Amino acid sequence: MPSGRIALFVTCLVDILRPRVGFAAAKLLQDAGFSVEVPRQACCGQPNFNSGDKVGARRIALAHIAAFEGFDYVVAPSGSCAGMVKIHYPELFDGTEDHRRAEDLARRTFEITSFLNDLAKVHPVRTRMNKSATYHDACSGLRELGVKRQPRALLASVDGLSLLEMSDAEACCGFGGTFCVKYPEISGRIVESKIENIAQSGADCVITGDVGCLLNIEGKLHRLGKQTAVYHVAEVLAGMAEDAS
Repeated sequence: MPSGRIALFVTCLVDILRPRVGFAAAKLLQDAGFSVEVPRQACCGQPNFNSGDKVGARRIALAHIAAFEGFDYVVAPSGSCAGMVKIHYPELFDGTEDHRRAEDLARRTFEITSFLNDLAKVHPVRTRMNKSATYHDACSGLRELGVKRQPRALLASVDGLSLLEMSDAEACCGFGGTFCVKYPEISGRIVESKIENIAQSGADCVITGDVGCLLNIEGKLHRLGKQTAVYHVAEVLAGMAEDAS
């Protein structure tokens, strides 16, 4: 069991658009026996980095590094944001005097299901959800951090929940951060394929680990007039998904 100070890295999309995910993440960590702190924080710099603004990304990243100094573990309900810190911070500061600080934070940062499953060994999760669900693997968490079995292992312990795998669960949903803004038509076609696979799975709802994917899939479902609910994995594991019973 990890010990020491644990900080919750809330992330921008969670804070602004789906704060319940942040509360769910804090509850999961507390239920696992940890004391959770939420330091004053802002963006990690990922939008700047993805847009090629490395100067701006470094400036924002330095503030992020400072915000989480002194913590033994930093946990985020987002593979995308955790991946930015773990994978891209060290390369962003390569050859600079702040490289050591970037590497240190990268070592201490974890996506939440990876932290709970691999480090904290949380088994089982004690909650219930009487639904069938299909899981969408968010690109960054899957490809940068290897997050795939962890959320499924945790969800398998949720009483009443039946997991139905969709076709191409690992395929992108079309969000891709700034990709959906730069290439909306391509993004739209990608998410349409994802919606078709969700429907063919026969599941009552969709679960994913990144709010960006959640909002993109949920928005397309809403525009198509479909009632399929979309949840963040932390909401389900914490028993905080709406209409979970």
